[in-house]
Amino acid sequence: MDAKNQATLVNLKKARSHLDRIVKMTEDGEYCIDIMQQNLAVIGLLKSAHQMMMEGHLNSCFSNAMKTTNEERKQKMVQEILTVSKLVSKT
Repeated sequence: MDAKNQATLVNLKKARSHLDRIVKMTEDGEYCIDIMQQNLAVIGLLKSAHQMMMEGHLNSCFSNAMKTTNEERKQKMVQEILTVSKLVSKT
């Protein structure tokens, strides 16, 4: 696993840990603002992980697809990026 994937994995594991904490805080009836702050931390970690994954995908899978002469593959990759980008803009 390369350094970029490792950093992404670290963010995902941190997000999972924070999310477990949020569940416990909610179950224990802790102060709403404290829970919301933890929730925002999870959102930040997930957004960061998403950006790292997107960068890795663009620099590897997408880049390799664009170098081929297979127009169908190229269009599929472009559509995948557009689909993910549209989903991100909804969040």
